[in-house]
Amino acid sequence: MRAASDMLVTILLVDDHAVVRTGYRRILENDSRLRVVGEAANSSEALHHDRELTPDVIVLDIALPGVSGIETLRRILARRPAARVLMFSMYSDAIYASRALRAGALGYISKSSAPELLVEGVRAVASGGQYISPDVRQSMTNLPARTNELIRSLSTREHEVLRLLTHGYDVREIGKQLELSAKTVANIQSSIKQKLGANTALQLIVIARQLRLN
Repeated sequence: MRAASDMLVTILLVDDHAVVRTGYRRILENDSRLRVVGEAANSSEALHHDRELTPDVIVLDIALPGVSGIETLRRILARRPAARVLMFSMYSDAIYASRALRAGALGYISKSSAPELLVEGVRAVASGGQYISPDVRQSMTNLPARTNELIRSLSTREHEVLRLLTHGYDVREIGKQLELSAKTVANIQSSIKQKLGANTALQLIVIARQLRLN
């Protein structure tokens, strides 16, 4: 019988660039204990493949087109709470990592990390552990207390609404993307304004961008 560390780990790779996914697949499958069983370019494909394949680990880009990686993470965990997700992103900022971990990701690694760290991260998450790449961990250590406080004050859903607001979507468009009523989105927007101390939608966007909460 093989030791647990030698068991094959199946992976779903989610990134909107085919060339990037090909590169990641090669990196991961250089380790004979890892196998990419599916690829997805957006949230809907990721949800479909997760349902069909139930992979051991999902490597999920945070910046997907349309529905973001954070919202995709939320939807995956709502349906399959035991899913193990490693966020993989061009952003090494502590804000993004904090959001992902609060939303339920077991790990966060920046795309500037060495290839072996991606493999290390996948294996750590597959075993149920947490993994944060060194550059991201350093960034989290240096995060100002006030910014950290504001991040923690917002729920995952509030972060997603805020992100879409800063990208120019109105409440009706946001509701359509998040499968919520426009009234619910408006209420969430009001809650965000209160937490961030904004009086208008424009002021809210300015504050969000200053704090890099978008």
